[in-house]
Amino acid sequence: MVRQYPRPRVVVSRCIEFDPCRYDGSKIPSPTVDHLKSFVDFIPVCPEVEIGLGIPRATVRIVRIEGVDHLIQPATGRDVTNNMTSFATRFLDSLPPVDGFILKGGSPTSGTSNVKVYPSAEKSMAIERSAGFFAREVLKRFSYLPIEDELRLINTRIRDHFLTGIFTLAAFREMEITRDREALARFHAANKFLLMACHQQLMREMGQWVANRAKTDPETLFIHYREMLCAALSHVPRYTNNINVLQHAFGQFSNRVTTEEKEYCLRLIDRYKNGHATLAEPRDLLRSWVIRFQEPSLMDQTFFAPYPFELADLPADITERGRDVWKSRKPSSTQDESGNARKK
Repeated sequence: MVRQYPRPRVVVSRCIEFDPCRYDGSKIPSPTVDHLKSFVDFIPVCPEVEIGLGIPRATVRIVRIEGVDHLIQPATGRDVTNNMTSFATRFLDSLPPVDGFILKGGSPTSGTSNVKVYPSAEKSMAIERSAGFFAREVLKRFSYLPIEDELRLINTRIRDHFLTGIFTLAAFREMEITRDREALARFHAANKFLLMACHQQLMREMGQWVANRAKTDPETLFIHYREMLCAALSHVPRYTNNINVLQHAFGQFSNRVTTEEKEYCLRLIDRYKNGHATLAEPRDLLRSWVIRFQEPSLMDQTFFAPYPFELADLPADITERGRDVWKSRKPSSTQDESGNARKK
């Protein structure tokens, strides 16, 4: 099950782990982006710098004037709405095929949501929250792609879903160039369990298109399959769907492992079902059986490893690499270091 992963092509805000180009001349740390540099081809961009606002610079904000949003720099009174709109159009028009975006959370240009909209350039309370100016154009054109900000990627589930999406789409993009119908059939077979977890109905419809591939024009076949693939990947797998996939995989080994092994696997699946274990626990056990028995129907299933295992980060306290909570505990004033009570 040694899988070769393609390199996703991802647009990223330049201030995240690349250059100190924020309004105050700082750079944003992101462990996720930093780790991804070895696996992803990034296309960094800073919309504010690109329209000439400089580093450092006075901040900009979204101001709603007579129902129309403007991008204004309160300190100078400059309205840079047209500059930003023109840049977004030029930049996005010039992009090669990409697999996703990681944008700066909360930014009035790049924030994908929850960006404050004000009624005035003067000091005032926000009246609404929206996406930033540059992000709005990204969301309009690329809504079918994985799009996140660096703040949301701190969440393990969001990060897992995002990574699954960009690596799956990168694999499809590389294969799509060939317009090889048989390569598409192999791609669909390898992603069957992954797609089943995302959206079973779309997985079946995609399977029907692949089954009729010989009767379909290659361009039409690949375009329609890509649309359905993006739609399926946009759905976050529900735990019930994951359980269904785990049980499908388990069925391949019910007559090959011992009773104790079967009971242990079913117990892990049940723990995951009841919220007492992560998906990784039963999935990794089943993956070990795939390797052990060299089960041909499961060897290539991306469900078991949708992205490089080096990117499957866990919190430091779980991996025992965080703060030493025992070392930091100090003995009370009434005890010596061995824990014995002191005499007063």
